Amino acid sequence: MDLLKTLPLGLYLEQPITWLHKLDPRVKLAWLMSFLFAPILANSFLRIGLVLLLILLTLTARIPLRVWKQQMGWLLILSVLVFILSAIAPDGLAVSYQPRLPENGVIPVTPTTLQTANKQTPQISQPQKSQSKAWDFSEYNYTLFKSGPFTVTRRSLELAIRVSTLLFTLIYSTNLFLLTTAPEEITTGIESLMQPLQKFNWPVTEIALTLTLSLRFIPLVLEEIQNLVRSIWTRAINWKKLGIRRSIKVWLMVAERLLQNLLLRAEQISSAMKVRGFTSPNQHQVKWHQLRFLRIDWLAMAGLAIFWGMRVIWGNGEM
Repeated sequence: MDLLKTLPLGLYLEQPITWLHKLDPRVKLAWLMSFLFAPILANSFLRIGLVLLLILLTLTARIPLRVWKQQMGWLLILSVLVFILSAIAPDGLAVSYQPRLPENGVIPVTPTTLQTANKQTPQISQPQKSQSKAWDFSEYNYTLFKSGPFTVTRRSLELAIRVSTLLFTLIYSTNLFLLTTAPEEITTGIESLMQPLQKFNWPVTEIALTLTLSLRFIPLVLEEIQNLVRSIWTRAINWKKLGIRRSIKVWLMVAERLLQNLLLRAEQISSAMKVRGFTSPNQHQVKWHQLRFLRIDWLAMAGLAIFWGMRVIWGNGEM
């Protein structure tokens, strides 16, 4: 069991270098924020479009199949399960509704009913001539599917699309950003965007350094978890004989050991920084990455402007 290969969440893909790797981290951060904020008050068609856009970006970047199939595959399965459960779940309170329309779904409007309505509304000074009309609502069905205990309504279907697409968009867009952006690039981009906050005495450099160390610490956490799981498997513990209480004690001991190992790793990192003379970020600044805008970055920003234009024009409203 290799968690660094089977669960590559939050890890950076060094090879191959795709066109997503070449984008400026500030541009990718702007696209990430767009994917996170665009689903707010958006219709279902836009949410589905965001999912398809993320899949299209992954395919056009030519990310190796071994990398994204483990991430996108499990996430798609989870999103589909959430979609099915939300679609067949009740869409509201258990209240018995009475139909507002006649059984045939037709509301006739005759001159007699119009005269009665005019008598009840005396504020209408100039009544107009009317003709008998009828509105046919027989084609509208609130219940889209019903088979035994399973019922899919328009409300439940809309809710299922919203929840499943939001789950996929939030998780995969963040993971794709971390997959194609080095931690040093992320911190440099965030530090560049936070430079105006230095006027308000914000510790921008310290925040960037803390973010860099936290992103670099993720593989160490996965490695420690992997080593502890392997150590338990090599001991061939018979969990059935232990019972629930003893099994919980064993896992609590493993969690305590994991915390001790992580604190030891953190102490080793701090000692290594002190040995190299890193006393404070203001006295020992590290140039993580050189930021520069290329032609592909301007094209990405133009695409972002088009994206938000389509979001404002066609992204609001219902299905």
